[in-house]
Amino acid sequence: MEKITIFTPTFNRAYCLHQCYDSFVSQTNKDFLWLIIDDGSTDNTKALVDSWIQENKIKIQYHYQENQGMHGGHNAAYRLIETELNVCIDSDDFMPSNAVEIILKHWKTIENKPEYAGLIGLDADKTGAIIGTKIPNTVKSTTLYDVYNTHGVLGDKKLVYRTEVVKKYPPYPIFKGERFVPLGYLYQLIDQDYVLHPVNEVFCIVEYMADGSSMNILKQYRKHPKGFAFSRKSRMALAKNPKDKLKNTIHYISSAMFSKNWNFIKESPNKGLTLLAIPFGIALNLYIRYKTKSDF
Repeated sequence: MEKITIFTPTFNRAYCLHQCYDSFVSQTNKDFLWLIIDDGSTDNTKALVDSWIQENKIKIQYHYQENQGMHGGHNAAYRLIETELNVCIDSDDFMPSNAVEIILKHWKTIENKPEYAGLIGLDADKTGAIIGTKIPNTVKSTTLYDVYNTHGVLGDKKLVYRTEVVKKYPPYPIFKGERFVPLGYLYQLIDQDYVLHPVNEVFCIVEYMADGSSMNILKQYRKHPKGFAFSRKSRMALAKNPKDKLKNTIHYISSAMFSKNWNFIKESPNKGLTLLAIPFGIALNLYIRYKTKSDF
């Protein structure tokens, strides 16, 4: 069996999915499986993937499901993955040709240390510029939370997880009529029990496309308030400092207003702080309504 599964949730991305494929074909180490989670595409994704399977240049597994959103794609991937490691490469991103080789080289240094959930590496843009900042070289182990909140690192990073670790945690919830739950919910749960090994090398080349979630985050926020509120409740409960707890409480209130959940105080993990933060939550809700008014 292959060592690592690279999984790619995709929805109507046949026009750019070839970037993933070409980068995987060019890998210097092919000890991997590419798992494609087709999240209800209506374009020619399946025909395209079938043609790549026929080429037989890399091992590909294709799974189709009704559209559930990015988090639903992750749920399916985690159910299906059987390899020791996994990493998500989005449908509009790709990997440097030596990425798998780098990942497996660093994994060998910690694979027998059960306290490690996996690796955290860098993202870069197409020019090779690092997204945000590198992880301080003095940091030998860290949680994802501490990467940003203790070590002051900026920008998206790429996570490689031990599959048996990911499978210990509950799947992302699916809310009727919504198709988005922030992926950080799972990562924060893992942070409570495990650490990550930092690698200051590029695992992924990213491109923030106009139809991607990163470029449409405020619209996502407004369209999928139950998913965002669920994530914020978890962050409120697990926040390590008052500032972080307050920030997530404000977002929780705003999301509850969008979903018209007037029981949000009763359902809050911190009712007192929620009461105090209501004016700020209202202000954030009004701001998001203003910024997204042309889309609704």
